Amino acid sequence: MKHPPLLVAMDLEGVLVPEIWINVAEATGVAELRLTTGDVADYDELMQGRLEAMRKHNILLPDIQQVIGQMSPFPGAVEFLEELRSQFQVVIISDTFYEFATPLMRSLGWPALFCNTLVTDENDMVTGYNLRQQDGKRKAVTALSDLNFKVVAVGDSYNDTTMLQQADLGILFHAGEKVKRDFPSLPTCDDYNDLLTRIRDFEQQRQQEHCRR
Repeated sequence: MKHPPLLVAMDLEGVLVPEIWINVAEATGVAELRLTTGDVADYDELMQGRLEAMRKHNILLPDIQQVIGQMSPFPGAVEFLEELRSQFQVVIISDTFYEFATPLMRSLGWPALFCNTLVTDENDMVTGYNLRQQDGKRKAVTALSDLNFKVVAVGDSYNDTTMLQQADLGILFHAGEKVKRDFPSLPTCDDYNDLLTRIRDFEQQRQQEHCRR
């Protein structure tokens, strides 16, 4: 049987770039927007709280986009991603929104991105959101596996954990202590060099096992 190629599926916020909503909270002074998927496991509950806070404080889509336009990737993220993409196929699988993502994708060199969309009214108020599909991160990994890829998944929050558990190797990166405690079976790391080494070691082990067959 032909050796399946390796694909790396990565979360965006908290892994390659800072959390968008924390930056929005700091820029607007709206503390409710500081909550992320590292704090709230139920994504719909989290988003409904964000929608209510935006309505309450009259925060419009262009206001959020202005904040995102001033954000930069984490130190070392661009170099890490370039090196990773030189060796493996990479896709970003995120619960962010295409209406947010353009400046971040530009700064990262335009990697492939699977994410969601927002619903806005005629005044640019965000009134809702559309998921690509329910549990989309896990289903994306399942689909990639069905396409005969071996998948390494990397994420930092509760909304990544089904993806990490579905992958051939799932790694928590920059995860909070609460997420680590709740998912003790997932390996963790906090450094891009360490992360790259773990991915390379996984691929090397696969190659060795394939040669022994």
